Amino acid sequence: MGFNEFISKLFGNKATRDMKEIQPWVNKVKEVYPEIAKLSHDELRAKTEELKKYIRESAAEENKKIEELKATIEETDIEKREPIFSQIDKLEKEVLEKYEKALNDVLPTAFAIVKDTARRLSENEEIEVTATEMDRNLAAQGKDFVRIEGDKAIWKNHWVAGGNEMTWNMVHYDVQLFGGVVLHQGKIAEMATGEGKTLVATLPVFLNALTGNGVHVVTVNDYLAKRDSEWMGPLYMFHGLSVDCIDKHQPNSEARRRAYMADITFGTNNEFGFDYLRDNMAVSPKDLVQRKHNYAIVDEVDSVLIDDARTPLIISGPVPKGDEQLFEVLRPLVERLVEAQRKLATQYLADAKRLIASDKKEDVEAGFLALFRSHKALPKNKPLIKFLSEPGIKAGMLKTEEIYMEQNNKRMPEAVEPLYFVIDEKLKSVDLTDKGVDLITGNSQDPTLFVLPDIAAQLSALENEKGLSDEEKLAKKDELLTNFAIKSERVHTINQLLKAYTMFEKDTDYVVMDGQVKIVDEQTGRIMDGRRWSDGLHQAVEAKEGVKIEAATQTFATITLQNYFRMYHKLSGMTGTAETEAGEFWDIYKLDVVVIPTNRPIARIDMNDRVYKTKREKYKAVIEEIEKMVKAGRPVLVGTTSVEISEMLSKMLTLRKIQHNVLNAKLHQKEAEIVAKAGQSSTVTIATNMAGRGTDIKLSPEVKAAGGLAIIGTERHESRRVDRQLRGRAGRQGDPGSSVFFVSLEDDLMRLFASDRLANWMDKMGFKEGEMIEHSMISKSIERAQKKVEENNFGIRKRLLEYDDVMNKQRTVVYTKRRHALMGERIGMDIVDMIWDRCVNAVEQPDYEDAKMEILQTLAMEIPFSEEDFRNKKKDDLAEQTFQEAMALFKRKTERMAAIANPVIKQVYEAQGHMYENIMIPITDGKRMYNISVNLKEAYETESRAIVKAFEKAILLHTIDDAWKENLRELDELKHSVQNASYEQKDPLLIFKLESVNLFDNMVSKINNNTISILMRGQIPVQEPEQVREAAPEPERPRQQYREEKQDLNDPDQQEAAGRDTREAKQEPYRADKTVGRNDPCPCGSGLKYKNCHGRNA
Repeated sequence: MGFNEFISKLFGNKATRDMKEIQPWVNKVKEVYPEIAKLSHDELRAKTEELKKYIRESAAEENKKIEELKATIEETDIEKREPIFSQIDKLEKEVLEKYEKALNDVLPTAFAIVKDTARRLSENEEIEVTATEMDRNLAAQGKDFVRIEGDKAIWKNHWVAGGNEMTWNMVHYDVQLFGGVVLHQGKIAEMATGEGKTLVATLPVFLNALTGNGVHVVTVNDYLAKRDSEWMGPLYMFHGLSVDCIDKHQPNSEARRRAYMADITFGTNNEFGFDYLRDNMAVSPKDLVQRKHNYAIVDEVDSVLIDDARTPLIISGPVPKGDEQLFEVLRPLVERLVEAQRKLATQYLADAKRLIASDKKEDVEAGFLALFRSHKALPKNKPLIKFLSEPGIKAGMLKTEEIYMEQNNKRMPEAVEPLYFVIDEKLKSVDLTDKGVDLITGNSQDPTLFVLPDIAAQLSALENEKGLSDEEKLAKKDELLTNFAIKSERVHTINQLLKAYTMFEKDTDYVVMDGQVKIVDEQTGRIMDGRRWSDGLHQAVEAKEGVKIEAATQTFATITLQNYFRMYHKLSGMTGTAETEAGEFWDIYKLDVVVIPTNRPIARIDMNDRVYKTKREKYKAVIEEIEKMVKAGRPVLVGTTSVEISEMLSKMLTLRKIQHNVLNAKLHQKEAEIVAKAGQSSTVTIATNMAGRGTDIKLSPEVKAAGGLAIIGTERHESRRVDRQLRGRAGRQGDPGSSVFFVSLEDDLMRLFASDRLANWMDKMGFKEGEMIEHSMISKSIERAQKKVEENNFGIRKRLLEYDDVMNKQRTVVYTKRRHALMGERIGMDIVDMIWDRCVNAVEQPDYEDAKMEILQTLAMEIPFSEEDFRNKKKDDLAEQTFQEAMALFKRKTERMAAIANPVIKQVYEAQGHMYENIMIPITDGKRMYNISVNLKEAYETESRAIVKAFEKAILLHTIDDAWKENLRELDELKHSVQNASYEQKDPLLIFKLESVNLFDNMVSKINNNTISILMRGQIPVQEPEQVREAAPEPERPRQQYREEKQDLNDPDQQEAAGRDTREAKQEPYRADKTVGRNDPCPCGSGLKYKNCHGRNA
């Protein structure tokens, strides 16, 4: 007995402790079950209503208090509302806590109800119950599992799910009850293949849906989301719970909003994330689709929360005038420039080779200077790279560089003077020299065409110029700034084109496919669809390659899946492979991983790894092992880590005339078909380790007798989770089987750990070619190597997520402010905070004149204290005095606005209220006119206070959106620029955090400033009733101008993992929906014609 086993026996291990904790819950379910089984069908459904009522009543007192507090908000002064909202937030948290306690109270009964419903459906072809309103609605919608006969509803036990007719034949067994408890507790349930994770989820989904706060079931692809909602849906609907799937409906549609309002909502991780972003770009409350994030169960949780965690979801859109670009115009000039530089670089390299070979010292020095110039001209020149790899050459060039870099680059201009432009690879920058500027300016009339003017000096000279009126000065200033903007755009375009031509190589940094430039990930070599370089660089590469230049875009909204899922009140997940990543789940999501025991003991034999010296020997042994298994009549599943290895093994098997199927995670439908046949006798299936994930390979009795499914791994993956996923394909529900991994010292993973030592040992022991080592110590040391790689990968992921955490903190603040503005109820509180912030900012100005100017410009009022007070009084007292004055002025302004509008509103409503729903109210701040749309009835009932609120809301939304877009762009640029900090021995992440705080402070200051200065000046030009215009309906946001993309940063082998789940996926046939004729009787059983009943709005 090993030390670990001894300690486990003495103190118990985590798995036994977890089971000990959960066992009492399962026992309670078993105690309640006989009583539930005795109930009639109607009594069983009534029991669900009883549970709903019990949960509602558990927090009835708190909910009543919340409603009472909300009713007092409008009557309370805006500066006194904050305590009320704080109390509401506190009570809402208490409600959730009370609900959790109530859910634990009813858990045994709820689980017993679900289990017995499953039993009744599996034992009865039809179940007759008293028809409810929901039953009638489902029948009217044409659902195939329920029909109405008089006052009875007949529920069938077979229906179409995922395009295939299926009959319900599942009942929960004990280990599935264990899994259900774990999921309800907000943990991860790790369950082996074939243990029925989809059925397990029905228990906590049903229980948590009883609160009415919504449950989200998250899947990795839309096929599964649609199929599972149709497959499990009737189980919930039988008990009056509504079920929908967001992937069946268009984004931002009424149907998708209804899907989120359902008790149980299925969908893919991406769509849940994108809907959150779309909601935070909404311009009207009726555009919102999601409600509060209550409880989510994530299927294949390791794939979603680890493989995809650092994958940002991005909504981007065009920048203003993004299609007006100079790239095409300036491309010929840059081509000329690059060609001239190439000739120069080649000449310098030839001179360097000749001079360095000389015996004279001065010739050698001149040679290294020529070499340095060649390097500065074109550092990626292949002949140059080859020459630099020769002994002593690079050292000589670096020595020359040091001479010219002395005294803060004092002599560097001498070195680079003959070049047309200078490339700095480290800083990823390209700078034009005077010679380059002369070449591209050519015979142009303006010699400063590509030279940026010294704008500061020009503006200073203008200020000092005598004899100009203020208007003339202003006009000249505008002219100078416009000239600077045009030239800076021109110079920027030239620089980006130069980068594209000299620093980005086709087929290395990017490829051109289907007339588009696609980026290649430098770490993985994979094409990243939808990704674009920022700041015009992508357009420059498109110009270089002669493909269509896309309009410039910028990020409008972005979130990583990690930060999206951390917003849920309660989160849980299920998978077959999470235990090895338990540390990461706990660190990032505070999710505990609980391993659920299997229903039947696992009979699979896991053999020790077989280690060979070379890959050639290893693959030969794999083929021999396959032959041996085929002769024994056993099916074989060969797992590979890449598509290339799969194809190579396929060729080797074809040479041996062994029939086989190759399964790459490319063809979704074919995948399911191949995996379905993979359990047949002597069938050989080659698959990437994660392909066919979630699919059960079912075995015939003959195959079980022959020894079951043989799993052969051709290489250890760097993640133990992936190897366990492959092993888990065999041994389903107590089936026999075996698994073995073949490893060579040339494998990537083996090179990371002591392969040299092992190779020497094999040599000393006299191992001949083709011989192998097989020992548990070797297998354990390989697993230790995998563990090290996993820890390293976790470190990389965590660091990337730390960058997004910075943005996430800002996003939370901005989206909360935005939601307050959109919904309107907390908008007054935010405006009070903004006014206070501007008052504090004004009194903190260095002198009285500045404070006076700040108060006048922002708060639109005279300074309320004297210069003497400014010098002698405390800043806090001055801020308070200014705030009181500002609030009094703000209230007067808003009351006056309502007073001016009200007579007109009253007259229009009373005379023409039936004609208009919304009307336009023009409001001006003295600079611009804002046309605000207001509901006429609401404006009339609130005595025009609704107009003030609509104005505040419109200004705040507009200001926040503009500032946030600008901030996102600056954060993107900051993320790129801080990477250079590593050259100065500084941590880029630390610099990013510090700089982003400054950016955020500036953004908040800008939002506060712009909002308050407009609101303080807002007034309605006096209008007559006949001038009132009807407001046009709110325009739909043009969705086509937004691009939704998922940036992919995963390693190539994980691509097989993410989003590849093919549980018996079959081609979904086209089905014509069963339609009801308008004059036919309504299927709900009301006796009315369809057009007068459920078809009234159809």
